[in-house]
Amino acid sequence: MKVTYRGHSVVTVDTGNHQLIFDPFITGNSLTDLKPEEVKADVILLTHGHNDHVGDTVEIAKRNNSLVVAPNELAVYLGWKGLNVHPMHIGGSHQFDFGKVKLTQAFHGSAYTEEDSQKIVYTGMPAGILLTVEGRTIFHAGDTGLFSDMKLIGELNHIDLAFLPIGDNFTMGPEDAKLAAEWLRAKQVVPVHYSTFPVIEQDPHAFADSLPGGVGKVLEVGESIEFK
Repeated sequence: MKVTYRGHSVVTVDTGNHQLIFDPFITGNSLTDLKPEEVKADVILLTHGHNDHVGDTVEIAKRNNSLVVAPNELAVYLGWKGLNVHPMHIGGSHQFDFGKVKLTQAFHGSAYTEEDSQKIVYTGMPAGILLTVEGRTIFHAGDTGLFSDMKLIGELNHIDLAFLPIGDNFTMGPEDAKLAAEWLRAKQVVPVHYSTFPVIEQDPHAFADSLPGGVGKVLEVGESIEFK
């Protein structure tokens, strides 16, 4: 299984049998190495409804006939756009053919901005996603501030790899993300959601180096972690 960082909060997972993508913000993302018209995805996993996370979901899903797994209100909204969706909610889990998905809480907002009509569409609660595939558990925290139940998430799950936002301003900054990493007890922690825009400029290497025991790892865009 190959897990690849694609810039901002975009992460792809290739199991050999399935290709998954988290939060496919590609158009308008100057840091990504992807092109929406070239993305192949059986499954799209969405943490929340902000435009920089929903991104190119509609185009990718329609072209690939992807299954979109998302918090309930966001899934309903995308279902109205003709996508094949599976709605979930905080605390719920479901076993799919590609693996198990469970949503955790996240402290953030969730709404899709339709800029042409200056309309903001509420898309339910934001979430983090626990994905268990081939005996490995990946935690994508989505956009969130620090919250103490991360301790519980760490106690209840053996997390092999966690993606944590460090950009500050809209999410946790490096100091809070460091504490989140300690509470989650993941074997490896990769920073995401930084430096895409000036207001979230951060040094990911300083964050990774602040974590003890070599837990922190910076993935350059296009770089992967492989599990065997």
